[in-house]
Amino acid sequence: MDEICKDVLKKIWRGEKNIMKMKIIGFLREYQFFFSIILTIIGFVILFLGVTGIWFKDIPKGFLNLNDDFLKWSFYLLVIGFIVFVSGVWYLYSFLKNRKFVLEELRTNKRSELLKRHGELKNTVKHLPSKYQKMLKEKEEELKIK
Repeated sequence: MDEICKDVLKKIWRGEKNIMKMKIIGFLREYQFFFSIILTIIGFVILFLGVTGIWFKDIPKGFLNLNDDFLKWSFYLLVIGFIVFVSGVWYLYSFLKNRKFVLEELRTNKRSELLKRHGELKNTVKHLPSKYQKMLKEKEEELKIK
């Protein structure tokens, strides 16, 4: 048993446990736009169910064929739907804002303009899909920036 614990502790110490976390984060980053849209749509549907269950009780019963037990959870659906919807919209907005910033800055052909915002560009590109990292690297090679 001690050997197993020591082996696990060594792997954790060396950082092997973080490999899976980095793969998941990388996957989510590659498909950030898709996931933000899906999150927004799911949040909107849950928010819609919560709103109709609280204020328009006849619509879920008649149109959506939901029973009274489901309608008792309408307030919780409203709160959860609001949180998920706002998270999806924020995630989508931050992606589009960062993407727009990177694309506008990479359009320049002046080395001095790119150098002014190089640190900010590198930081922003870390949070975008790898396609934008490749674009920045190509622009750096084109303008001979290290």
